[in-house]
Amino acid sequence: MALVKMMMIAIALLFTFTFSVAAEEALVSRIAFGSCANQTSPQPIWDAIVDFKPQVFIWLGDNIYGDIRRPFKLFGNERTIGPWKNVPRFVPSSEDEMQSKYNIAKTNHGYTRLRHIAKVIGTWDDHDYGLNDAGKEFKLKDTNQRLMLDFLDEPHDSPRRKQAGVYASYTFGPEGRRIKVILLDTRYHRDPLRSDGTILGDAQWTWLNKELNGPPSEITIIASSIQVVSNLSACTGPLFYMESWGRFPRERKRLFNLISNSKRDGVFFISGDVHFGEITRYDCATAYPLYDITSSGLTQAVEKVIPSFLHFVLRFLAWVTPTTMRVINNNTCKHRSCTYGQPNFGAIQVNWDANPVKLRFEVRGVSGEAVNSVTTSLPELEASKKRKPDIIKGKQQYCSLEVDLPWLVRHRLAILFTFSVAVVIVVQVGVLYMAISLMVKCLRKCKLD
Repeated sequence: MALVKMMMIAIALLFTFTFSVAAEEALVSRIAFGSCANQTSPQPIWDAIVDFKPQVFIWLGDNIYGDIRRPFKLFGNERTIGPWKNVPRFVPSSEDEMQSKYNIAKTNHGYTRLRHIAKVIGTWDDHDYGLNDAGKEFKLKDTNQRLMLDFLDEPHDSPRRKQAGVYASYTFGPEGRRIKVILLDTRYHRDPLRSDGTILGDAQWTWLNKELNGPPSEITIIASSIQVVSNLSACTGPLFYMESWGRFPRERKRLFNLISNSKRDGVFFISGDVHFGEITRYDCATAYPLYDITSSGLTQAVEKVIPSFLHFVLRFLAWVTPTTMRVINNNTCKHRSCTYGQPNFGAIQVNWDANPVKLRFEVRGVSGEAVNSVTTSLPELEASKKRKPDIIKGKQQYCSLEVDLPWLVRHRLAILFTFSVAVVIVVQVGVLYMAISLMVKCLRKCKLD
């Protein structure tokens, strides 16, 4: 009996291994990705993702909102904003609370349908890491790493359960049509914001170097929870700041150099975090353009926090905010700014039968419609091929960093905001002056009468 049981176990293991190998070698031509999914919010976007029929789905972080957000309070015993702030706005949840939130997310009907048709992989960002904007100092990261990997059905013997951080890589497709997905962990080892320290940490940098210089693949997707190419904070500060690789300039330069030195073809980024979708590119890091397709979020989006009749204001501000990296093509963008502030997901389509092989990057809305897209080809992403740079008005396009913009251009948004506030104050003072003047005249007239 013992021998029979051992033989049955061996057959089962062989079948599982064979199925796994077959799944990885199956041709992959459709990949979806997304981020920022509040488990307590309605999630109708899963229907559009399922209709896209992706073979792989990639979580880019904020897969749940695990931390607790206190309300804005300027006065009272617990003040979360203002110069008299005495408590943090965000606090971490307990292990049981995190587990409960993951259970809600995992049992969502739409997400369950997706898990039945696609291989689901992913990394995390701050809110599923456990605390808003947190880095290596966060004390509950090991517990939350285990919970996140359970959510992703990571095998119990996976190296990800033994290492410090959730970074990993996967390779899909047969030889000659392979897609490599590299998932970065931008939380576990990250130094404090504004420190210009490390994002990945020494161990992850060593691992990434090995991955980029390992066996070749026709396409390599580097998944980062925060934006790599865009650094809008350079143009939105001091009004507000967003997390990105651009706020760690030495780390971003190191990443670009690593990709360039590897001579690896077909590399591009996908990212989330910012609550809007866009496509950016940088042409002066490697021998070919580095694209960054940002999709954020599945439920959380900037236009959802204000009334619909004010959406035009956000779209105008997105249009006037300076950007040197965003791909602007009004023929493929729903809005003039080529940003999308409603719930969205990212889509990658590869036409392996085309000659040359075509890639289409898309940001799609809740109905599945493409609201922003870029089409390129594998030869345009080859390190060995010399390409003619895009020149507009005598300057190479997609080659200037936001921090290098002229001061007036770079701070255009802050200047516009300051001017608008000044106008409002002047108008209010003028109205108040007129009201007081009328009251004085009325009182004098009444006195005379």
